[in-house]
Amino acid sequence: MRDDPRFPTSPAFWRSPLRGPRLTSVLGLVLLGGVMVLFVTGLLSYAAYNPGLSPVNDKTPGKGILGFYLFPWPTSPHWSYRVVQGVHVTLGISLIPVLLGKLWSVVPKLFALPPARSVVHALERISLLLLVGGGLFVFVTGVFNVQLNYVFPGSFYPLHFYGAWVFFAAFLAHALLKTPAALRNVRHLREERADLVAPEPAPPTVSRRGALWFVGGGSLLLFGTTVGRSSDVLRGTALLAPHGGAEPGRGPNGFQINKTAAYAGIGVAETGEDAWRLVVTGRTGTVRLARTDLLRLPLHSSALPIACVEGWSTSDQWWRGVRLRDLAALVGHDGDPPDVFVESLQRHGSFRRSALRANQVADSRSLLALYVNGEDLSPDHGFPARVIVPAAPGVLNTKWVARLTFGEL
Repeated sequence: MRDDPRFPTSPAFWRSPLRGPRLTSVLGLVLLGGVMVLFVTGLLSYAAYNPGLSPVNDKTPGKGILGFYLFPWPTSPHWSYRVVQGVHVTLGISLIPVLLGKLWSVVPKLFALPPARSVVHALERISLLLLVGGGLFVFVTGVFNVQLNYVFPGSFYPLHFYGAWVFFAAFLAHALLKTPAALRNVRHLREERADLVAPEPAPPTVSRRGALWFVGGGSLLLFGTTVGRSSDVLRGTALLAPHGGAEPGRGPNGFQINKTAAYAGIGVAETGEDAWRLVVTGRTGTVRLARTDLLRLPLHSSALPIACVEGWSTSDQWWRGVRLRDLAALVGHDGDPPDVFVESLQRHGSFRRSALRANQVADSRSLLALYVNGEDLSPDHGFPARVIVPAAPGVLNTKWVARLTFGEL
């Protein structure tokens, strides 16, 4: 089979004249920088959930040593999560043509015989298999989640988290083995001879430079049709983004949402003036507050965005409501407030409950919001009250809040 050109295990099976060390090295070096940024922003995005605070925030139980880097997520700058996740998603989608080009350039190596010629060669083959499988898995699951069409069995969070670690470990091993050779290949302009070069190449239809322009053009196209999801100015260009295009409605509440009140099963029977009460529990007991009671408390304003794990975000919206630290003070937590456990009227689905760290509660911009942009919250934006916290992922800004429990979590 190794010598029969009818089978992919034969070098003669692969006849493209474009494959070669130089093309592979250029694509590999682009991925080297891009994947490093993706991995770091992915870790930061996970840290923003404060998964060590409470089991309800931790969607990847059993991570053990893989959580070594976790730290309390800061509230300043208030746009930090918006930038982190916007870069992560936009760069990840933009790198898809580079990843596919890289995989195409090295696919003969996946079928090469014998499987291992030495220990180093065996390590390279193993890292390559894990790199290909892990890379495809992480990129595919990420794209499906961004497109709000996650079809894989099991939760996105642990699958993407552990898949990313497998992919990065294989990527790092492969980079350590191949980066020196890649740099030499890029610096030298002569044609190298290696196992990626077809022994009997077919007539070329495009140059290698043309192939690189094709891959780069594909990346630019994806970038241009994705980046607007996190920019109001460019939102109309986000043709491939579920939250691109026109705003979902007009007026003060006319900005992006994920879950509607209808989707969450929230109706007037639960949010009406006679029915809804906010239950606040802390050191000195429990108080129940109607919306009219909240309106009698000191109200404050904050200009904060909503930023989602799927990469979309809004510009700063003007929120007005009661500071979380003032609500903590009502139940005996004067001075430095503790953590808070937030529960929503929503009965089913992820993040109907969440936890916030003490530093988030203490921030003067953290509100139980009652208004947005000068108007009552709409049902889809969390009426009668929602949490809004600087730099927190959108799912931690709980809507339709029913209960706040202050205390160490």
